[in-house]
Amino acid sequence: MAIADTSSISGANAASAAASATSVSSSDNEQRFLTLLVTQLNNQDPLNPMENAELTSQLAQMSTVSGIEKLNSTLSGLVNQTGSNQVLQAASLIGYNVLSPGNTITTQTPADGEDPAVQAFAVQLPGTASDVQVKIVDASGKTVRTIDAGTLGEGINAVTWDGKDELGQAVPAGAYSFTVAATNGSAPVQATSLTFAQVAAVKQGDSGVTLELVSGQSISLSDVRMYL
Repeated sequence: MAIADTSSISGANAASAAASATSVSSSDNEQRFLTLLVTQLNNQDPLNPMENAELTSQLAQMSTVSGIEKLNSTLSGLVNQTGSNQVLQAASLIGYNVLSPGNTITTQTPADGEDPAVQAFAVQLPGTASDVQVKIVDASGKTVRTIDAGTLGEGINAVTWDGKDELGQAVPAGAYSFTVAATNGSAPVQATSLTFAQVAAVKQGDSGVTLELVSGQSISLSDVRMYL
């Protein structure tokens, strides 16, 4: 707790110092501009004085520069606030199963006399596909089951596998993957494989907010299609 408090204080001091430096810099620029403007007015040619339009233009330029600095400061604050909100939003997903791009399925050994657990995953399509086939592949690359999903519509479509091979026997426990082949008539349809995984932690880095999954995979918050 002491370390966290110290880091927080240091961060606050750093932010305060940065804000102070920006304020001083902006104030210095305005003072220099006014000094130059007054000097220019004092030394102008009495027979050819500065016109009102020229004076107004210079004042407008200074006002624009000052406005841009304030706008940048405001945008920076909004970006930081958005990042904090994303972390809080992502933290609420810890412990939930999220659906995100992936094609790995892990099966467990069923208890004696029980059927294997049904594996749920999904296929995302950019448009309707009249023929969708899903192949379950083991670690050696052998296809253990082919699922004919038939016609699937645009968007996210749920698919299930009963954990059995083509002969109706429970497959050995372990990691499996699946591939999707989708067509609409003779035209291929690009399919995205989606799987469920539990969120273990949330991390914010230079690339944004990421979710650390129990499987060990890291995904972006924007990769989440749904959660349950």
